[in-house]
Amino acid sequence: MLAAWVVSPIAVSATPVRVIVDADTANEVDDLFAVTRAAVAEEWDLLAVTAAQWQASHWTIPESMEESHRLNQMILAHLQSDIPTFRGGKNRLYDWGDQAQHSAAAYQIIRQANALPAGEKLKVLALGSLTNVASALLIEPAVADRIAVYWLGSQYDAATGKHRIDDFNCMMDIQAVFKVFESPVELHVMPLNVASALTMEFSSVEAAMTGRHPLADFLVDRWQTHIDPLKERRIIWDLALVTAALKPDLARAEKVVTPQLLGEREVWFYSEINATAMRADFFDMVAKLWPLEDAALTQN
Repeated sequence: MLAAWVVSPIAVSATPVRVIVDADTANEVDDLFAVTRAAVAEEWDLLAVTAAQWQASHWTIPESMEESHRLNQMILAHLQSDIPTFRGGKNRLYDWGDQAQHSAAAYQIIRQANALPAGEKLKVLALGSLTNVASALLIEPAVADRIAVYWLGSQYDAATGKHRIDDFNCMMDIQAVFKVFESPVELHVMPLNVASALTMEFSSVEAAMTGRHPLADFLVDRWQTHIDPLKERRIIWDLALVTAALKPDLARAEKVVTPQLLGEREVWFYSEINATAMRADFFDMVAKLWPLEDAALTQN
């Protein structure tokens, strides 16, 4: 029963939680859905959307972070939002010396975390590589006490306790994964094997979104034109993390002691999501933001 699900303690706050979303938005279709959901959420104060790199991927593009930054700006422009966007590191962490990728994104995480009143934490939702988060922690280690990181990545089997770190988001910057897990930062992980329950059919997306708003049409078009455009069903990975952070009653989380390789410390891992309710939440958001009658008036 959902009422019995364990919810991570930082998820509920009497005042609006301050949030930064860090996304490799140009990588897959799900990123755009997730950034859109985060940008329109009334439950929190979205301070910035930052761009993450995915330069090590076999299907990367010459400037993966830059394209993610451009798409973040397009989403927010369609919403006529004044939420600022920032560029992240162009590549993974350096191998030695000053390993941090010094970027506007990393310094924005630090600045916003340090600006919060004592006792409050900045919630950083990392939808791709952990480059920008790890860089912030490397540049200013003390910021670990002032942020809570929510990350989509790795795999974890709650039944067996087995961890895996060979997925896409890990491999884009494996050193960043180790830096974040080895730090004392509060960490909440949405494993890929759990997020995979959140799927959408193109027919449902097309029916719910076409003609409602330029951004809705843009999301539909992205599905049709980006990597494997004929795919009828997609896993909307990143939306699972955003929705779980936004509506903690739709996900079950448990505290897990990680293996020595991952710091051997307590981390919150999501073990189950209510994918049906998460899909409904997204489509309800679309219908409330862009009612069909308003879309008809706009078109006329």
